[in-house]
Amino acid sequence: MIVRIMGEGQVKLADAHFTELNKLDDELLDEMESGDEAGFRRALGALLDAVRSLGTALPDDALEPSELILPAPDATLDEVREMLSDDGLIPG
Repeated sequence: MIVRIMGEGQVKLADAHFTELNKLDDELLDEMESGDEAGFRRALGALLDAVRSLGTALPDDALEPSELILPAPDATLDEVREMLSDDGLIPG
């Protein structure tokens, strides 16, 4: 799966990593629901760090269609809320 981190680029991730990423996505949702800005920042950073470390960055000139788009590391709580689906940022 190709994942885009807004403002950074694209990462190719194996489907096997989505169980771990869904756990981090659930933590992010919990922090957002509580309105804890510090917790939200930590959870968003952990999710994006996991995508970066588990995946392989695509070259900047690659134009692959992104199957999943994640917010930029400096996204606000409100910006991330607008990106959410019923499953969070990561489906499943």
